Amino acid sequence: MAFLVGGCVRDLLIGIEPKDFDVATDALPEQVRKLFRNCRLVGRRFRLAHVFFGRDIIEVATFRAASAPAPGEEPLPDADVAEGEDRDPELEGLDADGSDIASLEEGSLEGSELDDDDDDDDDDLGDDAGHPPSSPVPRRSNRYQERPAPSNGDESAADLDVDPNAERMFDETGRILRDNVYGTIDADVWRRDLTANALYYNIADFSIWDYVGGFEDIAARKLKLIGDPETRFREDPVRMLRAARFEAKLGFEIDPATAEPIERLKGLLGGVPPARLFDETLKLFLTGHGRRSFEVLRHRGLLAALLPSVEDYFSKHPGSLVEQLVMRGLENTDARVMADKPVTPTFLFALLLYGPIATIIESTPPERWHELGTILDACDRAARQVQSHISLPKRFSLGMREMFALQPRLEHPRGRRALRVIEHPRFRAAYDLWLLRAEYGLASAEIAQWWTRIQEASPEERGRMADALTGQAQRTDGAPRRGGRRRRRRRGPSNPG
Repeated sequence: MAFLVGGCVRDLLIGIEPKDFDVATDALPEQVRKLFRNCRLVGRRFRLAHVFFGRDIIEVATFRAASAPAPGEEPLPDADVAEGEDRDPELEGLDADGSDIASLEEGSLEGSELDDDDDDDDDDLGDDAGHPPSSPVPRRSNRYQERPAPSNGDESAADLDVDPNAERMFDETGRILRDNVYGTIDADVWRRDLTANALYYNIADFSIWDYVGGFEDIAARKLKLIGDPETRFREDPVRMLRAARFEAKLGFEIDPATAEPIERLKGLLGGVPPARLFDETLKLFLTGHGRRSFEVLRHRGLLAALLPSVEDYFSKHPGSLVEQLVMRGLENTDARVMADKPVTPTFLFALLLYGPIATIIESTPPERWHELGTILDACDRAARQVQSHISLPKRFSLGMREMFALQPRLEHPRGRRALRVIEHPRFRAAYDLWLLRAEYGLASAEIAQWWTRIQEASPEERGRMADALTGQAQRTDGAPRRGGRRRRRRRGPSNPG
């Protein structure tokens, strides 16, 4: 028995083309691998089957009785250790500091690569891998040993002797730390978070299996948590961010009963591993609905829990030019995602932190505002404020730093040095930021036009434009060089007489 499940079913019902398809089945991962030669098992303790069709991957999950892998035991996109392949942290996408988001390459991060359609289930609960909360207080812990798949492959997950309440551990706030066993479809549905994501499509008879009223909620464009909202948010506070993301992405409205505890429980996001919050931040802002996500986060009070310095700035400066700049920048990012163009977290955080960075700069004496040291120090301080809540890898924070450091060089192009600025790896991102600033009167529009023209000019024309800045005439080819070091005359031997 196998079903299409979750976000792909929901998207088909509302007329959106799914980005990917996930399958839920009562077959064990080993049985799936026997059926498909183009299959690889991933994960250490709870295994998933990835079936490859060219560049596409169909993720096949066995029905589960609970909601998440244990910390450190979540599925990883690597080969089976049992198959004799060693794990290389660099191949697993680990950053130099152990962060699990190193696979997000600078300048090439596509919205589709963020796997925005992991929304079909609550697997994100297991992203705490490598970042267990400090000093968890177990409420209940019953060890459950998985039964190995039989050699003949005749046993399915439904045949396993499983206690649905086995191996459940909570911290003192009610967040699930460990909860993972095979189960049946009747149990699998309850591990999912939203009713709209809990539909199963049976290809055998083209029927939709709906246990929780998800079909009606999709028709009503409503987002409703399965079970008691406060309990489910306490089990996994990131569900609050997921609800906000789907409200922004789908245009659905969060059910009042589901929305009610968010304001009271948003502080629980402080106990979520920073790396996981960084991942959620990218899904919120770099998957084609960034502006709407920003508005929803502010409306639900979640921006204060995710990026407090950003919320603090916008609360103190409502309707400011900086707010307009950030909104336009998010709109431009959304347009790039929709056009299948690359987007980068570096530019995103330069936008979001523009206000806090400006505040820090303006707290210094005015004569120091344009000094490079002041600008770099403000970027570092703003990044540290963010890192107290979410993980911000150095390659993105340093990239943001370089973007702001280039602003004074864009403001005062100096002859041929301007040509070297164009070759800087961060020039394009810094130039885009300058265009936004110029659009709202925060930078010179004339200078912005000059940088636009010089990029479009031929190499010869670029040289003339650069020389014109300092009043130098462009030398024609073949003209004798003037000035420079004089040739030293060779002296003959001295006369001994």
